[in-house]
Amino acid sequence: MPLPIYQVDAFADGVFKGNPAAVMPLQAWLDDSLLQAIAMENNLSETAYIVAREGGYDLRWFTPQVEVDLCGHATLAAAHVLFEHIGVETDEILFHTRSGELKVRRAGARITLDFPATDLVLVDVDLAVCNALGAIASEALAPSSGSGAKLYVYEFQEDIAKLAPDFAALLAAGAGSVIVSAPGDECDVVSRFFGPGVGINEDPVTGSAHCSLVPYWAARLHKEQLQCRQISARGGNLDCELKNGRVFMTGSAVTFMQGTVESV
Repeated sequence: MPLPIYQVDAFADGVFKGNPAAVMPLQAWLDDSLLQAIAMENNLSETAYIVAREGGYDLRWFTPQVEVDLCGHATLAAAHVLFEHIGVETDEILFHTRSGELKVRRAGARITLDFPATDLVLVDVDLAVCNALGAIASEALAPSSGSGAKLYVYEFQEDIAKLAPDFAALLAAGAGSVIVSAPGDECDVVSRFFGPGVGINEDPVTGSAHCSLVPYWAARLHKEQLQCRQISARGGNLDCELKNGRVFMTGSAVTFMQGTVESV
């Protein structure tokens, strides 16, 4: 049976911007091996699968190589598809995920994600990682849980823009995923995200990274509302807020393409 598929540019106000994600609403779950094979065939940073359930939707995210625990831009894309193409009439959607319940709310053309904030602790700056990134960071932080991408902090936006990582060296240094960030010149925070360990050398816009970025910069800048920009080649803007241990990320999404998967 043909399966519907949508490609959505998330955290973007027009096509060819932000981060593209594939979204597939399913009637029931397919085998995990098939979900992974479709994501590999799509060859986007994420493919999101959604299945309706009582009181909301189950949501899973796959890179071309692995299933991940949390993904912001593909959650935004999934909500966009439900609102714009599936006909969800309420302004709030509840997703059930590997990271718990995630709420999404729309206000006009913009969608706000309600995600958990990541507690960070200072760690030693790993010089092997910095050498692979191409510049020495001023400090490094890691999730207190011990899992997840480390955050490497630099002093200037120009430092982030100039990074040209050696991805093989990043993997050799044990850094499968790395967030890099600095104060922005025309916004509060800029960042980039490198994920060679999950098959994404550089992710265009990474909502989940802001679960770490927003608590860090909110404390450092003494403000709870932050304008953030990921300065990848495509780029993307996120209006963020830290509130009650949650990170609220607001952005727009645009449908680029819709069709069907014919043979699985």
